[in-house]
Amino acid sequence: MKVLLTGGAGNVGSHALPALVARGHTVRWFERPTTAKRRAARDLPPGVEVVWGDVTDAATVLRATDGVDAVVHLAAVIPPEADVEPERARAVNVDGTANVVAACQAQPAPPRLLFTSTFDVHGYTLDKPPPRRVDDPLVATNPYTEHKIECEGLIRESGLTWCIFRFADVPILGVRDPHPIMFEIGLDNRIEALHADDAGLAIANAVETPEVWGRTLFVGGGSSCQLTYREYLTRLLAAMGVPPLPDGAFSDAVYATDWIDTTESEALLHYQRHDFTDIAEAIAASLGWKRRLVPLVGPLARRAILRLSPYHGRPSG
Repeated sequence: MKVLLTGGAGNVGSHALPALVARGHTVRWFERPTTAKRRAARDLPPGVEVVWGDVTDAATVLRATDGVDAVVHLAAVIPPEADVEPERARAVNVDGTANVVAACQAQPAPPRLLFTSTFDVHGYTLDKPPPRRVDDPLVATNPYTEHKIECEGLIRESGLTWCIFRFADVPILGVRDPHPIMFEIGLDNRIEALHADDAGLAIANAVETPEVWGRTLFVGGGSSCQLTYREYLTRLLAAMGVPPLPDGAFSDAVYATDWIDTTESEALLHYQRHDFTDIAEAIAASLGWKRRLVPLVGPLARRAILRLSPYHGRPSG
């Protein structure tokens, strides 16, 4: 099968690509020609076709879609960037998706379209008993979730053969730069994680599973990856050698995350191979020889991270 993969250099895309190749699919890798992505292209598996372009360019998307059997559309601007640049995010997330849909519709044999959304589209649900189910109400809470809800509707009305994945949180399996947004999530919020390799496997299995088409599926790590944000963050920081952060550094706000019902997706796709310990261990392993510096660097990193918190050191009450 020939598969067009948009956003193939991203966190999920970089794991979906090898999974698709391993299953014998021919992959067309569609990405913006940035310096970092040109470097990434040098390490692509043999046989992967590279097409440089932008999903906001309808003509380029049309050419990229020519002759493919399936499109896996991952390209998106996500938070916090989507909050900072909502107009650019909308151009990519909504207008870009509309270009992908139109390009698929224009083909003599329209390809199937797998679109990736997010479990965040259900809004603030901390007051409701988990898990969330795909038929729960949709409530936008920021530009990104507004975009995803709009795109889901666009795809359902497209007349194409489609599948929508609402992904749980997929942590980067490596050290990432901290951002102040991490302190805006209340520590008691529920969050479900998904190992990036499992996300890639779910995509690879989906393109050849007839039963997924026409369905919206939650795709997450399952019960072994369901945590509170306090446990989630503490364990990921520990994997990077950073001691726990104080509760007072965090907002007590509810956030649009929750545990989800993945019974249907797992039964169809058999992708849940890793638990949260595996995620933490993969992050720790990514440090390589630098792990020897953790006892020295960890406390320094903790202090630097805490400086990003607008709540740390502020008088209570």
